[in-house]
Parts: sequence; structure tokens; C-alpha cells
Amino acid sequence: METQAGIVTVAGTRIEMRRSGKGRPILFLHPHIGMEHADGFIRCLSGHGEVIAPSHPGFGETVRPEGVASIDDIAYLYLELLDQLDLRDVLLVGSSLGGWIAMDMAVKAAQRISRMVLIDPVGIKFGARDKLDIADLYAIPDAKFIELAYHDRGLARRDYAGMSDEELLVVARNTESTARYAWSPYMYDPRLRHLLYRIHIPTLVLWGNNDRFAAPDYGRHYAESIPGAQFQEIAAAGHFPHIEQAQATADAIKAFDAGAPSAAKHKEMA
Repeated sequence: METQAGIVTVAGTRIEMRRSGKGRPILFLHPHIGMEHADGFIRCLSGHGEVIAPSHPGFGETVRPEGVASIDDIAYLYLELLDQLDLRDVLLVGSSLGGWIAMDMAVKAAQRISRMVLIDPVGIKFGARDKLDIADLYAIPDAKFIELAYHDRGLARRDYAGMSDEELLVVARNTESTARYAWSPYMYDPRLRHLLYRIHIPTLVLWGNNDRFAAPDYGRHYAESIPGAQFQEIAAAGHFPHIEQAQATADAIKAFDAGAPSAAKHKEMA
């Protein structure tokens, strides 16, 4: 299915956005590595509806305005995007950093969101203050991050010498923006865990069974913290199942979407 790329202006911010497929809207929020290697997953998921995949402020070709300085700010921006496009019955899918953004959206206002899938999300602190739940991106070399985050390390290697200046700039912008949003506290918002009771939509937490950047036990704690959430592992995948197991991840999302109760029924059950 053909993917269309363009720019949409939301609250004065020009956002790079891809759209693929037709039907029920699916908002996909990418991880801290940006849209790298996400095309296959978008194609797999576009058979289920229209996938709308923006690049976060400061990532890809999206400018980061002065007023956007936190995950909280991005969540409000994407809620405005849903309003502007008048999207309803949205299936919200977020990976890693994108999962954090998705959850922040859900605790704020979920009227336009009917279901949510979080793929190896970050954003919550479970362990002691002096213990990291998630490996420190900024304290380990790239080779170690690849070892921890990927089941198939070959998918993570970049040929920097063969990349264009534009491609190198995107990598640098993604790295810088991740630090701006998630440096301190590292990869979590201390307020968010206490707001999860506000999530009243069916939620699935997917986790790569070989994720050592944020281990499956962290994922189980994540699911247990969200009212009524389900937890499911994706085999032969690390921190980015949407890259390493695009079809299996898309199939799990489709199965959940087909079998999940309505948001209203979910609220009654919770």
C-alpha cells in the first residue's frame, strides 16, 4: 500500500507526517530512533486502517518550536492533531518513547481514542531511585545499546559513511531531541504513574521477549499499572518489535483490536 508523506501544521507547528491505508484511523507514534525502519510495519498495519505517522517535534523533518519542551507538550500537540483532523475511534499505537507519549495522551483526554497499544513503552519508574529500570543510553556505547535493544543486531547497524548529509542530520536531531525530552529524569515522568487510573480504554502492552534495554519484567509492571491492560510478548524481538517482527506485531495489534471490548464496556469492567 502506497505511503504518502507531507506536512501538516498543528498549533503553529509544522509536522512531518506519513499516511498509508484507508479506513479506521491508526495513530502510530515512533520511538526515540525516529521513523527508521518503520515503513515495513506501517505497510503491515495499513491493511487494518489508515495509519497516520507523524515525526515528533525535533525528530525527522519536524521543527521543535520553543513552546514544546517535554513529552507533556507533545501529548497536547497530538491531541490537537486528532481534533484538527476530526479523527474518531482512533487506535493509538506507540513504541518506546512514542508509547510514553501515547499514555500521556490517554490520561489527558481519550474521547477520540478507542483503544491503545503500547510497544515496549518507557515513561514510568518502578524501581528504587538509585536503580535504573531502563539501560542508560548516554552511559553506554552504541555497540552495547545494539546488543541490549536488538534480537537481530544486523538491523541496527548504520553505514554512516554511506549516509547523505540529510540522513546524518536526522540521526543527530533524533539523538538531540531524545536528550531534551528524556534526559532528566531519565526516561520517565514521576507524575505519570499516579495518573494511570484515568485510562479507561482497552490497552495492550506488547513486549519483545529479548528486550534487554527495558526487560519484559518492566513491561509486566507496566501492564499491571494500567487498569485492565493485557500483556503479550513478541518472540524473536528486542526493544523494537515493530522493526524486527513487523508482521507479528501488526497481527497482534489487529487481533487485540478485533477482540477488545468497547471503551464504554471497558470502563464498566474497570
